[in-house]
Amino acid sequence: MSSNAPQPSASGQPNSGLFTSGGGAAAPNPMSALASKPLVIEDLEAVLRQSVAQGASDIHLHVGHPPMVRLYGAMQTLAMAPVTERLLYEFVQKTIPARSLKLVDDQKEVDYGFGVPNLARFRANLFYELSRPALVLRIVAMEIPSLEALALPSIVRRFSNLNNGLVLVTGPTGSGKSTTLASLINVIVKERAKHIITVEDPIEYLHTSAKSFVTQREIGVDTNDFSSGVKYALRQDPDVILIGELRDRETVAAALHAAETGHLVFSTLHTSDAVQTIHRIINIFQPHEREPVRMQLSNILRGTISQRLLPKKDNSGRVPIVEVMTATPTVMDYIQQNQIEQIYDLIRETEMGEMVSMNLSLYRAVQEGWIDPKEAMEQSNNPVQLGQMLRGAYQGTASNLGQSGGLY
Repeated sequence: MSSNAPQPSASGQPNSGLFTSGGGAAAPNPMSALASKPLVIEDLEAVLRQSVAQGASDIHLHVGHPPMVRLYGAMQTLAMAPVTERLLYEFVQKTIPARSLKLVDDQKEVDYGFGVPNLARFRANLFYELSRPALVLRIVAMEIPSLEALALPSIVRRFSNLNNGLVLVTGPTGSGKSTTLASLINVIVKERAKHIITVEDPIEYLHTSAKSFVTQREIGVDTNDFSSGVKYALRQDPDVILIGELRDRETVAAALHAAETGHLVFSTLHTSDAVQTIHRIINIFQPHEREPVRMQLSNILRGTISQRLLPKKDNSGRVPIVEVMTATPTVMDYIQQNQIEQIYDLIRETEMGEMVSMNLSLYRAVQEGWIDPKEAMEQSNNPVQLGQMLRGAYQGTASNLGQSGGLY
């Protein structure tokens, strides 16, 4: 797909004034040439380059509105002229695979991916609003960051050493789930002699085979859907299977079966913590199916990583706030006995060994100077306990939480 991607224009580097100082609305700038002249394809290419350089996560192109970006979680409108329908069609024609373009008229929306050499990959969603096309691009870095660079808890790395079972990375849209999964897979690629199969929609990070061999399959290109991709992956001699998202019952069932048959399976869900994740997996099935599924899950679940991203107080980036649950024998017993809510207390009580609670992650963010105590208290689902931690009543240590810094 990279061959169809927009190439850097001959007009030079992007204008450094593309990004406004505030968020939300475009800053009035009648003297700006970019804001007054009609946009051309080279201007959109400049938006891509500048967005990557500035650390933006998403680019929004809507007809009748200047380009917008999401920078450290906040929307910003660029000081540019509005996007025209003709220009958007031209940009889409340069980036979208022909097979995806054919789906637009019937489905009115489509996901696809493309890459710009020496810049980044982009996950695109083309859709319609008010009968006009619109495009949202998620920026995916060419280089896969390490777990340490992402400032994730150090115990997350343990999941890359597993031989079988199910590991789920969860959180809202834009919380870094794909990046965390890519970093975990990259550890296996570099350190273990395995065959890894990914089933994605679309492919985001490109993995280069090293000690492990990597097979990457895209929905609509290499396989029809997630459940089929996982089903047939079992016949392709895999050790590790990455499923982009557990979207439906069929995909969940395929993932559980793959993990149960001795494979290490990674995937994502849009849930906020371990307890919600377990409930979501079980409740996606019909009531008469849930009892055996709960027993199955208790035997194959190896852990969950639930994360969200908060802006740093100096606006230099975002920091991951993470809950990590390891499926200890006690966790497995709680699932079997349908006492899933007890896992909340278990994470708090055993966090310094096999678990990390959201509060411990928030505590670490305050200690590192990334966020203010007030912000931490507002984000906490147990502010009483966090208040005790911040006042020094907490007796644990955050030494297993990871490195300072982080790329989010």
